[in-house]
Amino acid sequence: MRRWLIAVVALAALLAVLAGCRREGPRSGGAHGISVVTTIFPLYDFARAVAGGKAEVTMLLPPGVEPHGFEPRPDDIVRINKADVFVYTNRALEPWADDLVRGADRSRLIVVDASRGTQLLPVPAGEGGGDSHRYDEASMDPHVWLDFANAQVMVDNIATALATKDPANRGYYLANAAAYKGKLAELDQQYRRGLANCAKRTFIAGGHFAFGYLAHRYGLHYEAAYAVSADAEPTPAKLAELITLIRRDGLHYIYTEEMIDPRTAETIARETGAKVLRLNAAHTVSRDDLARGVTFLSLMERNLASLREGLQCR
Repeated sequence: MRRWLIAVVALAALLAVLAGCRREGPRSGGAHGISVVTTIFPLYDFARAVAGGKAEVTMLLPPGVEPHGFEPRPDDIVRINKADVFVYTNRALEPWADDLVRGADRSRLIVVDASRGTQLLPVPAGEGGGDSHRYDEASMDPHVWLDFANAQVMVDNIATALATKDPANRGYYLANAAAYKGKLAELDQQYRRGLANCAKRTFIAGGHFAFGYLAHRYGLHYEAAYAVSADAEPTPAKLAELITLIRRDGLHYIYTEEMIDPRTAETIARETGAKVLRLNAAHTVSRDDLARGVTFLSLMERNLASLREGLQCR
């Protein structure tokens, strides 16, 4: 894939140069401000909150596309090369990002690793992470936005990039970022209050290992049917382990994820009598949800209600 990316980056850079006089996206100083391209939904929503009406923010992944196995197309690379700011999550989730921007004009394009400065967690051994004491991209849990303190750092990283690219509106971006971080801090307090008095402290998901940050922040025990990659498959041994855990701990619910085949969760539910509830890791949203104006905050509020039901909170 690396050779393919290098070749496509070179082609994309050439196309961007040829298209230089015909760029359709809003540019710095234009009527709609600067152009920001983000990869996944949380970054898109954070950037929209920070940018307000001063920038055009777009999302690289189409609605409903699972990001773990995403590979950019040539026209995606052209979009990034024509943007003012490109925001990606981290190398663990988007290993193609560094290669993709290598041929870009970095004197013009600001590239933001949104996870810079966040508190990273290794993937536990047995969940696809290998040695749990290593913190390279092969062993890091990429779902950093599900710790809301990390999400605040990501918002700051985005705001800094927009303020650097468009210094005339620096105060506007920083004020928007501060307001949105306040909402994230309040969400964090809602989770702390809402999950403080629960009959159960363990939750199980029949999908990939996506909720480790959330569980860690609120002192919960979390098990998933398969590894970090959504393309992984659960093993019979892992399914048997989860069934035993549900029966041993008297759990009454199992979770399934957005955009993930629910059959694993449904199979475990049939074996144990558990009910299936939904959690959303917010990697992506459906086209209908996007049209309805769903936000990261509203998805996380739904998650809290679902966790409170599954953990039997008072």
